[in-house]
Amino acid sequence: MSQFRDDDGDRTVPDVSEPATSGAIDGKVGKVTAEQTSTGTESAETTGGEMEIRTLLILGASGDLTGRLLLPGLGKLIAQGRTQGLSLVGAGSDDWDQDRWRERVDEAFGSCTEGANDAGLRELRKVQENTEYHMVDVTAEGALAELLGSVKGPAAVYFALPPAVSQQACEVLKPEDVPEGTRLVMEKPFGSSLVSAASLNGTLLRLVPEDHIHRVDHFLGKATVFNILGLRFANRLLEPLFSNEHVQKVEIFYDESLALEGRARYYDKAGALRDMIQSHLLQIMALMALNAPATLHERDLRDHIGSVLRASSVKPDFAKSTRRARYTAGEVDGRKIPDYVAEEGIDPARNTETLAEIEVSINNSRWTGVPFILRSGKALGKKQKEAIVTFKPVNHLPTGFKGVDAPTRLRIGFGPDTLRLEIDVNGPGDIFTLDREVMETNLHSADLLPYGEVLDGILTSDPMLSVRGDIAEDCWRIVEPVLKAWEANEVPLEEYAAGSSGPAGWETSRDDTPMRTVDAEA
Repeated sequence: MSQFRDDDGDRTVPDVSEPATSGAIDGKVGKVTAEQTSTGTESAETTGGEMEIRTLLILGASGDLTGRLLLPGLGKLIAQGRTQGLSLVGAGSDDWDQDRWRERVDEAFGSCTEGANDAGLRELRKVQENTEYHMVDVTAEGALAELLGSVKGPAAVYFALPPAVSQQACEVLKPEDVPEGTRLVMEKPFGSSLVSAASLNGTLLRLVPEDHIHRVDHFLGKATVFNILGLRFANRLLEPLFSNEHVQKVEIFYDESLALEGRARYYDKAGALRDMIQSHLLQIMALMALNAPATLHERDLRDHIGSVLRASSVKPDFAKSTRRARYTAGEVDGRKIPDYVAEEGIDPARNTETLAEIEVSINNSRWTGVPFILRSGKALGKKQKEAIVTFKPVNHLPTGFKGVDAPTRLRIGFGPDTLRLEIDVNGPGDIFTLDREVMETNLHSADLLPYGEVLDGILTSDPMLSVRGDIAEDCWRIVEPVLKAWEANEVPLEEYAAGSSGPAGWETSRDDTPMRTVDAEA
């Protein structure tokens, strides 16, 4: 399956209330620098020398994320023989006995046996038989420290919790409470603002070094990352064309037909800009725009991602560079969708957007002048999950051709990962008439579930799917001025019926290139 997952299908339901701002670097809230986050220990040579993770400790084990995503991902990983001797420990606030917890593990692992060999099946049974559950309030003084001291180390601690609770749990820990080799795994969204992200970074770095922190982005799997990098840098035909000399615009869309699907409490505090564009689409933009790294080692790659994001901003005339909207009642694929503000748990006064679009400028020599348009929305009539590179027209088209001269477009689809090239060629019949031709192929997809890939990276000390601290902060820096402008109502909140293509006028993308009719007599 593709590793670019459907958001509503594979997403936790965290609370994005503002965390406290204590515990920041050097006693104050401040930006984490690349120097602080890229330690010398993050090298290919030392990664292989990391201590093997012996225990996966899941905090929030009784929650939806664990049962629906984490445990099935782990089960598939174990069944394929990619990890041996791992202990699984769950901890949660629900008063579960060991039988109730093992039922949850058994149910999740039951769907993972297909294709497993004997060794994988034995390992699955071993984990199922020996797993244990602890009821604990991880925000209570000493509770998490005691739990960490009771499990076999080194341990990977997965915070399957709302961001504010995760921060509170880390703040009550002392560095001496965290055994050597412990890895801390944080779910997105990473904070709820630049200040809170910086504060959380400071709290984590007080406990463990950067290379022991995994800020997971399960949205963009390893297969998709390498599909984009391989396409860009392994093909001389394409590599030199990715620049402002040849590209007119880049669009990255993640439009969904799904509505809230039980996520009202989380989504109303987040909205499309925080939930998708800040958390995920900016990462795709960076992959589409970065210069070729020297190697595919995570430090080289993340340095280049960080370089793109540091050069990125949204033009301050937000009424022109951003758009937002919210769906009203309608019908999607035969399903009746109620008005967003009528959903249980929604506060209409928040003016939360369900469709967001921003135009990002990357101010470097490669991309200056090329708009990067990022859009994501819910309850839309048509799914559109792709990155589109629109190339500039040719400098001269010889007189004599006729028909439609449309811009060349390269489309990279997500879920499933596909490649589509749209070009103009001589059509059948009249050789002077240009027709649009489409070439399409499927790209490689991974054999693990998205969370299986995440856990594989954690257990093998591979941070490829982890977002570095300074990069997480830069994503907030880019969108925060937009959020403030929207909160001040500087940009109107438009409306669209569920099942439609969005508000009137949104069908035509920003800075669109009109197709040019070519007349043979011209």
